[in-house]
Amino acid sequence: MSLYGVMRTGGSGMTAQSNKLSAVADNIANVNTTGYKRASTEFSSLILKSGSGSYNSGSVETQVRYAISDPGTLQYTTSATDLAIQGNGFFAVSNAGGTPFLTRAGSFVPDGQGNLYNAAGYYLMGYNLKNGPPNVVANGLTGLEVVNIGQTALEGNPSTKAAATANLNANAGITAGAPNYTSKTSLVTYDNIGNKVTLDIYAYKTAANAWTMEVYDSADSTGGGFPYTGAPLATGNFSFDVSATGKGRLAGGSPTSLSLTIPNGSPFTLDLSSMTQVAADFQFKATVDGNSPSSIDKVEVATDGTMYAIYNDGTRIATYKIPLATVPSPDNLVPEVGNVYSIGINSGNVQVDFAGHSGLGIVKAEALEASNVDLANELTAMIESQRGYTANSKVFQTGADLLDVLVNLKR
Repeated sequence: MSLYGVMRTGGSGMTAQSNKLSAVADNIANVNTTGYKRASTEFSSLILKSGSGSYNSGSVETQVRYAISDPGTLQYTTSATDLAIQGNGFFAVSNAGGTPFLTRAGSFVPDGQGNLYNAAGYYLMGYNLKNGPPNVVANGLTGLEVVNIGQTALEGNPSTKAAATANLNANAGITAGAPNYTSKTSLVTYDNIGNKVTLDIYAYKTAANAWTMEVYDSADSTGGGFPYTGAPLATGNFSFDVSATGKGRLAGGSPTSLSLTIPNGSPFTLDLSSMTQVAADFQFKATVDGNSPSSIDKVEVATDGTMYAIYNDGTRIATYKIPLATVPSPDNLVPEVGNVYSIGINSGNVQVDFAGHSGLGIVKAEALEASNVDLANELTAMIESQRGYTANSKVFQTGADLLDVLVNLKR
């Protein structure tokens, strides 16, 4: 046995306990840091080969591990841009230079330009829905841009389509046509500069299981109905299948929509493929695209990551869709400054999808994920580390004392 080896072993033990204490210190310091994942120090032995009559002391090696896949508890707030992930996944963020990272810290607020960034200065990334559904890159962060809620006004978008769920009363009497209509409803649409255009829709039962529908510009009426100064914008003849198979749905040869051009607006299609004729009262429900210019009142984020802008006139527009990212081995991600993670060799490549798909969790708005540090466990580990450091220092001191005896043997 070498006395120098004893001292080196004791020094190795003190270094290992110092590393453990450093991890404990970081954990305690970040006990209230949003999305922080605790670090732990694992020990492994380094044994030296020994002869039959002697023992060569080795040392101890430390390896730091991060409990990144261990979720923290959710703490609810009143800010619509505070986001948490319930389940697996990470938010994609970027620094000011555009370098992407992953994080669970979702305390986002808008900067001076309306870009959402968290307390560490990293910007939230998402897919812009301005041009329709996004093209998702499953194995990369391509196509993402900084999520911005700073838009102060919305350009008027013309209405181009509507989808209706309607029922025409099968027991209604046959009429001779306008102005003796069977049922009436109205839709609000928008022209090319955002003005509201009200369309009056009339339905006439012209024969058994046969109906005519006409669409008029409400502005052409002086009394809220007939007569109109202009001709119908669209007319359609619909027939229904009342057999045991059809059950009152549109017949096979019947049209399924009405097409027209909105006054001072764009071509417009009213989808009526879900319309029925059954023995029930007249019903007509429709969703119409387009909107008038208005200021943003607030934003909302759905559990699937879709961000909606809510305007003062009540219009709700989907502006961004926030994806979630993951890797095969989250605990092997590389921690970076600012409570973010980068992809490492041992973590595997990034995989991207939307919340609720591919094993990913859901997005919770007005919530933050707390640190997963257990303060009681950390204080216990701190005491253990302190005692271990003291014991190793005694080994080092004993080795030094014995070496001193050895040096002074000739005195």
